[in-house]
Amino acid sequence: MSAKLILPGLVALLPVLCFLAALLYLDSYKLVRLRTVIAVVAGGAVVAGAGFFVNAWLLGLLGIELTSYTRYVGPVVEELLKGLVIVTLIRSHRIGFLVDAAIFGFAVGSGFAVIENLYYLEQVPDAGMGTWIVRGFGTAIMHGGATAIFAVMSLSALERMQRAGLWVLPGFALAVALHATYNQLFLSPKFSTLAMIVVMPPLFYLVFERSARAVGNWLGSGFDADTEMLDLINSGRLSDSPVGEYLHTLKDKFKGAVLADILCFLRLYTELALRAKGILMMRENGFEVGVDDETRAKFEEMRYLERSIGRTGLMAMQPVLHMSHKDLWQLYMLGK
Repeated sequence: MSAKLILPGLVALLPVLCFLAALLYLDSYKLVRLRTVIAVVAGGAVVAGAGFFVNAWLLGLLGIELTSYTRYVGPVVEELLKGLVIVTLIRSHRIGFLVDAAIFGFAVGSGFAVIENLYYLEQVPDAGMGTWIVRGFGTAIMHGGATAIFAVMSLSALERMQRAGLWVLPGFALAVALHATYNQLFLSPKFSTLAMIVVMPPLFYLVFERSARAVGNWLGSGFDADTEMLDLINSGRLSDSPVGEYLHTLKDKFKGAVLADILCFLRLYTELALRAKGILMMRENGFEVGVDDETRAKFEEMRYLERSIGRTGLMAMQPVLHMSHKDLWQLYMLGK
């Protein structure tokens, strides 16, 4: 980058990265790690590169003007590519709450925007400072905000609309609408940029406030339920509980050795779930707690038991295990 592009480059690239850093700072439970965010930003950069080739191919295939393509087709393609990263993160249990959904969504959009603005810096190096202000404070924030909205809405809809992947549709539709509206430039570019600056911060603040309450409620109720389950197992009173009665019904379906592994898995799963919730509580109070060797050993044992029990056994355990996306996320958080 030549010396004359240093200031335009800073204006085009820094605002979205600073916004992302502010979101990380506001994450009181430290639900995401910096190295993971960096990896997700890199993922956004990769799909930005893919988007360049896909858009070029579709533009030639459809034979429409660039302006029309940018307004009506480009937003669908680009939000689809960014959304694929978010769906992968949700499906692999890397996202559990609205806060980390918002952060990871904005991280994907940030990576996308950085590559896009670097491309424009190379293609139109003589553009005025107004162009880079619009691209840095407007377009880049729009990319991050649209994908964050998709991530938040998709996570919210996940447990209600699991079938046929319908949970991704409302967030995707809104992200495309926001992107397309911005590209329509109903307002002037400066007013569109101002709208991003004014609307996005309070929107993210509301998401963080709502998620903080949800995390607190989930920690409280989940901690009590896991403690009760572990107490039943360790005290030998599990057979007298509803969980024990359910496990008793499995005697005719599984061999004795497999039933013993199922009980061991239940104990380990509950212990690790309690450990994960304890770590979140410590983080919320400013203490950084690492994963010790004993916990790693328990994860290795649990993975062995998963193979021993098999898919059928794990499905049979679902009625007695807390296995929502939040509960599976906490085990990923502890084991990563």
